[in-house]
Amino acid sequence: MSGMDWPGLIRVGLFHLGLPPEQFWRLTPVELRIMLGAEAGSPPLTRARLAELAAAFPDTAKERFDGADRRTAGAGGGLGSGAGGLVNDGRHLRE
Repeated sequence: MSGMDWPGLIRVGLFHLGLPPEQFWRLTPVELRIMLGAEAGSPPLTRARLAELAAAFPDTAKERFDGADRRTAGAGGGLGSGAGGLVNDGRHLRE
């Protein structure tokens, strides 16, 4: 869990919520988020945000090769399966 701000979470749990340490450490991340009011749900997607996402991630036409999408499946139907497929070099997928 490298993305956790443990000092910040401990500070909020122990000082702002007033939890004893043993109670804080028994909480699941979801329980802590609920106690902090963070599980109230996300706001609905607005037209402006949808337009931003559409501009950042435009739809592209799929290339067809023997009826399969070349970006996801090779001639044999699996990743890295040969001609037209993706190859995993251990760090990246490439054609």
